[in-house]
This record gives sequence, C-alpha cells and structure tokens, in this order.
Amino acid sequence: MPFSLRTFTNRWSRKLHRWGAVVVALPLILIISTGLLLQVKKQIPWIQPPTQAGVSDIPSLTFDEILQAARAVPEASIQTWDDIDRLDVRPGNGIVKIRAKNRYEVQLDAATGEVLQIAYRRSDLIESLHDGSFFHDRAKLYVFLPAGAILLALWLTGMYLWILPIYSKRAGRRRRTDVQTNG
Repeated sequence: MPFSLRTFTNRWSRKLHRWGAVVVALPLILIISTGLLLQVKKQIPWIQPPTQAGVSDIPSLTFDEILQAARAVPEASIQTWDDIDRLDVRPGNGIVKIRAKNRYEVQLDAATGEVLQIAYRRSDLIESLHDGSFFHDRAKLYVFLPAGAILLALWLTGMYLWILPIYSKRAGRRRRTDVQTNG
C-alpha cells in the first residue's frame, strides 16, 4: 500500500485529538473556568472590589500618610511596607488602592486619606490559578504552557478534520462533473 500524506495526516490528527484532549483536560478546565471569571471581574464585586471615587483628581497624600492609613485597617494586617504587595494610584478616580499581601485591598481618597473601601480581592488569586503560577513558577512553564500549545494543536487539527469532509465532497463533485462532461 503506497504512502498517503492525507491518510497519515488524518490518522495523526485523530490521535492527537484523542490523546491531547486527555493530557490537557485538567489544566484546560482550570484555564477556561478562571478565564471566564476574569472576564467578568469588573462586573462582580466578589471577584474584584469596585473602584471608588475620591474628592479630587490631584493626589496629595505622602507615602507616610498612605502607610499610616493602611495600618489603621485591621483586616489588611499592614504594619510596614513589607506587608504591602503594591500601590495603585488612580488620579482620574482620586484614589490610591493599597493591596496587602493577604489579598485585602484598601482604597483611600488620594486627597484626604479617608478609607473609602476595604474588601478582599480575589482577582489576583484567580489570575495566578489561570496562569499556573499559584502552584509553582515551573508549573506555569512546564504544565500550562504545554497545555496551551497542545490546545493550539487541537484547534488546528480540529479545523483540518472539519474542513476535510467539505474538501472531499467538493473534489468528488468536480470528479463527477469532469466524468460527465468528458465521458
């Protein structure tokens, strides 16, 4: 039996689809479910606290004032700058967001220093689950990256398997038309 590239590609695509889907099932379920949550993080306060508005769009707080205001919030457990993951200054909203390492977010009025909101922020946790870094930095590279590559291959082979019958029908019609006109 002669070698047929089409038969080889068809078999390879089906095998990749069968086994690739099994290999990437768990990481893919996690990526899809967390991705869906991240898509609606601004609409669901449980995921990410809504951004408040301050009284002025010109920030005037010093870093010392920001730290003092953060220390006054017991939920955030902030005593020193080491307890803070990041600051997010939003001049347009007139606020400073303080993200504590324990995932609490404190929103301060950037002009007065008044605490506008204290809330637990789940979006960063969901994002770390989404990209695999929650488990380990190497999981991101050695599990989630290959899962993404296999998913791309599944999409490519799926498109091939979807287009193949359409192409075969058209080629069959052309052959029948050629036989009728030449025969």
